[in-house]
Amino acid sequence: MQQIKLFVGREDHTADLENEVNSWIAESGVTILSVKGNIAPQSVLPSKQGGSSNLATTGTHTRRFAPSDILVIVTYEKG
Repeated sequence: MQQIKLFVGREDHTADLENEVNSWIAESGVTILSVKGNIAPQSVLPSKQGGSSNLATTGTHTRRFAPSDILVIVTYEKG
């Protein structure tokens, strides 16, 4: 029987999301049928989060948008 597993992450933490998905695949022992993903549209940061100029600073980069959510859908079969 086909089943799904959902993973949610943020675009500024893609390595963490990749590690989570890959670890689950390696540890679960399931047969993967497909992997699909979607990234949510970016939204403008509210001024209280972005300061008076409505900019977010991440490391050395400044951006006007909040990090987008990433959804990964894994379709699989057990054993």
